Amino acid sequence: MATPAPAVPQKINLRRPDIMEAVQAQVLSHYRSELVDRIRARGGVVSAGGLTIKLAKEFGFCYGVERAIDLAYAARKAYPDKPIYILGEIIHNPEVNDQIRNMGIKFLSGKEKNADIEDIQAGDIVIIPAFGTEVATMDKLRAKGCQFVDTTCGDVMSVWKRVRQYANESVTSIIHGKAWHEETKATSSRATANGSGHYLVVFTLAETDYVCNYILRGGSKEEFLEKFKGAYSPGFDPDVHLHAIGVANQTTMLRGETEEVQCRLRNAMIQKYGQADVGRHFRFFDTICGATQDRQDALEKLLREPMDLLIVIGGYNSSNTSHLAEMGEAKLPTYFIKNAAKMVSEKSIQHYDQHLHKEVETGNWLPSGDITVGITAGASCPNNLIEDTIHRVYELRGISVQDLLSD
Repeated sequence: MATPAPAVPQKINLRRPDIMEAVQAQVLSHYRSELVDRIRARGGVVSAGGLTIKLAKEFGFCYGVERAIDLAYAARKAYPDKPIYILGEIIHNPEVNDQIRNMGIKFLSGKEKNADIEDIQAGDIVIIPAFGTEVATMDKLRAKGCQFVDTTCGDVMSVWKRVRQYANESVTSIIHGKAWHEETKATSSRATANGSGHYLVVFTLAETDYVCNYILRGGSKEEFLEKFKGAYSPGFDPDVHLHAIGVANQTTMLRGETEEVQCRLRNAMIQKYGQADVGRHFRFFDTICGATQDRQDALEKLLREPMDLLIVIGGYNSSNTSHLAEMGEAKLPTYFIKNAAKMVSEKSIQHYDQHLHKEVETGNWLPSGDITVGITAGASCPNNLIEDTIHRVYELRGISVQDLLSD
C-alpha cells in the first residue's frame, strides 16, 4: 500500500483585522515606551542636572521587525493550543526572543534550541524569521506538510530576486555580508537554487581587494579557496566563476562600504575587459535596507553635534546595530550594550567589544559635570529598552526622568 503524501504546506494569513487588533495591546505593552514618545515629541532632547540626552532621529524597530513580531504574537493568539515552532531567533534581540519563547513557541536552532525539525508533524505551524531561511530548510518543511507563518522581510526577498536573476544569467553573485549570518545564508542558497548558480561572500574591503587582484592577475586557486572557506558555493572555481559577477548584499551592511565593494569590483572588471564590455561582466543593484540606511543617516547627523559619549543599544549579534556602534567608535567614546543593566555604575559599564567578540568592562565611563550623551538603537531594539537606558543614565546621576517630564 502506498504511503500517503504529506499535506500540502500552506502559508497562514494572520493579517486579518480580527486577529491583529487582538494582539496590538499585548505587543505595545511589551515594547512601547511613552517616555521615548514624549522625548521624541520634544525634538529628541531631554536635559536635567547638567546631563543632556540626545536621541538619534531614527532608531529602534523598523516596519519589518514590527511585522515579524506581530505575526509571531498573532500565531499564538490564533492557535493557543497548537504546537508552534520557529526556525531560530525571530530578530537579533535577546529580550524579544525571550518573549517569543515564553509564549510556548519552540526554537529549532540557536543557543536555547528546544526542538528539532524531526519533531514537526503535518499541520504544525512553523514561523520563518525576519531573516528568511535557506532553500534546503524550506524543502524539509514542505516535505513535513506543516503550515508557514512567513515573516521574511521584504527587503531580504528583494535581494533573493536579484541573486536568482544573476544565477539564471550565469552571473556569479558576490555577496557583501557575513557568511555566517542567517540572512546571508538564506540569500546564498537562492544563488544556487537553480542548480547551476554560484556565489562568493566578501565581508571586508581587504577581502574585496583580494578578489579584485585575483580577477586581474590570477593566483593560487588553492590559496583562494582556503581563504574563503565556507563562503562560496559548492564547485566554485575562481578561475571560471569570476568572469561575470553581480554584487548583492546582506541588507544590514553599511551602505558606503557596499558601494565601495561594488566600485572596486566594477573597476577591476573594467581594467580586465574594458569599459565598453563591462556590462557583460558586471551587475549591481542597490539592495541596502531602507530602515538600516535611515538609522545610519540619523546617527551620522547626530555625530556632527557636540557629545561626550554615545550609547548604542541592541543585540550583540545584530548586524545593523554593530554597524551603528562602528560609526560611533570612529568619532567618540561609544558603548554597545544590550540592556540598561550593563550600566553597573558611573564607574563601570559592561559593553560589547566587536574586535574581541565579547563583553568588556570599562571604568569611569560616565564623566561628572555637564555632559551630553547620545543614544541610538538598532532596528531590532524595542523602545522599552531605550527607555530603560534613559532611566538608568539619569538614575546614576540621582535624577528622576518621570519628574523631569511631568509637565
